[in-house]
Amino acid sequence: MRALVISGGGSKGAFAGGVAQYLIEGLRRDYDMFLGTSTGSLLVPHLAVNDIGKLYDIFTNVQQNDIFSVSPFVQRKKGDREYVSIDFINSLWQFIRMKRTFGESKALKRNIKRNFTKAEFDKIRASKEDVVVTVSNLSMNRVEYKSIKDFDYDAFCNWIWISCNYIPFMSLATVDGYEYADGGLGCVIPIREAILRGATEVDAVVLEAEQMERTKILGKNPFSLMMNLFGHLLDQVEKNDVIIGKLAAKNRGVKLNLYYTPTSLTENSLIFSKRLMVKWWAQGYEYAQQKHSSD
Repeated sequence: MRALVISGGGSKGAFAGGVAQYLIEGLRRDYDMFLGTSTGSLLVPHLAVNDIGKLYDIFTNVQQNDIFSVSPFVQRKKGDREYVSIDFINSLWQFIRMKRTFGESKALKRNIKRNFTKAEFDKIRASKEDVVVTVSNLSMNRVEYKSIKDFDYDAFCNWIWISCNYIPFMSLATVDGYEYADGGLGCVIPIREAILRGATEVDAVVLEAEQMERTKILGKNPFSLMMNLFGHLLDQVEKNDVIIGKLAAKNRGVKLNLYYTPTSLTENSLIFSKRLMVKWWAQGYEYAQQKHSSD
């Protein structure tokens, strides 16, 4: 059984889309199982349907207002560099309303249901072994994996949304009395889960460079510094996930193929720039193509 696993990584998911396109269209790989965390959870249902053209159009055209109903960021451009800074007015408004997060991502929830249809959901249920998204149950301090086989259309779309909620910048969700958030807070790339679910070969797209030794420019205010801190912690979780995945693959005789980004794509994956995401998608396709041409 072959599985495709995609890590979290915000806008860097465009790179994973390019890699997946080459694997599916270039190498004609047919996957039985798809697993994703955060941005990976947005990608895997469309990849399971095998409508890569639609996925490309959706993903490379995402803007801030497709994600945030209340954005904690202001997107700015200085020369060729795009960056975000804090939106003090929106953040203050959240405090006044006694909200626990700097922003709200209800626009993303609507966007998921608009782009992933009930017909596509039914097609996956009928044709694929599994599609799984990763979420963090903060109330119980554990990671949970939500399978498309266990939920109806509305509930599964809700889990996709929850998997992407990068708190404290996006919404905190409540389901059955438990509070949930981004799956990456506990498992950035669920390689081990794919193996436990029966995968005998795994293609895993890790949305970070394999060698992460680089000098980061830390934020100049508490808000941006907090984003840097969260990024650092998620990098450590991701490294551990890969190590655990490699050990699980070795112990069970599973073939594991890892696809890293060749360089660090961005310091802030919550910037959704069409120019950058089109570029990253092409880079992902070319990277996978070159990797296999040299094998």
